[in-house]
Amino acid sequence: MATPRVLILRAPGANCDLETQFAFELAGARAERIHINQLRASPALLHDFQILVVPGGFTYGDDVAAGKILGIQLRHFLNDALRKFRDDEKLILGICNGFQALLKAGLIVPPDEEGPVATLAHNTSGKFEDRWCHLQAQPGHCPFLKGYTHLYLPVAHGEGRLMTRQSWILHGLRQTGQIVLRYVGPKGEPVDYPGNPAGSQDDIAGLCDITGRVLGLMPHPERHVLPTHHPRWTREGLAAEGDGLLLFRNAVKFFAET
Repeated sequence: MATPRVLILRAPGANCDLETQFAFELAGARAERIHINQLRASPALLHDFQILVVPGGFTYGDDVAAGKILGIQLRHFLNDALRKFRDDEKLILGICNGFQALLKAGLIVPPDEEGPVATLAHNTSGKFEDRWCHLQAQPGHCPFLKGYTHLYLPVAHGEGRLMTRQSWILHGLRQTGQIVLRYVGPKGEPVDYPGNPAGSQDDIAGLCDITGRVLGLMPHPERHVLPTHHPRWTREGLAAEGDGLLLFRNAVKFFAET
């Protein structure tokens, strides 16, 4: 097919939309930034795109909770349009604040009759965490992560602690293969804080929905697409590319293969 088009959803306080646009264009896509109010006024805009991205930032100042106001907007005003977008075998990506919004909108792990089954809570450290982390990928059927085993990405968040309401819910996420990214040590070993900067259950850094086509992750792949983004490139030498670039190339390639 033709070059896939990416809709990068802007909202007040989002501040990673330009970096995300750059990453997708570097990967070969055509990316356009569109404000949430514009999409609410005309949900049919989604028909023209193959990939939807909710980027990082601090939408609406995270005044109620991180990503919650945007998540409410997605759920109440765009619920049907977003589910049709996913069911049409298109891709949805949420990065950091975007992950928080998608999770609160019920697009990754749907709520049950008692309410949300998972959330992203305040870091156990009680502070904003800004550091680079090692990650282990278990892509399963998530096209964004195809070809990954380990990657190194930065995090920057105050509410990234993945928590489930009951232990059986966490067990279910493991069984369905929805836990696709975990914080690990440099050699892939289990870690505590600060290797798991948020204190997430099961060291979870990213989840996909049951289809694999909706991915949410707390680390920022758009901040490591160039080899010079690596914090130690002057000491360790330049890699061919940043660890995050493959994620965006995978999304582009998904439509070349379908």
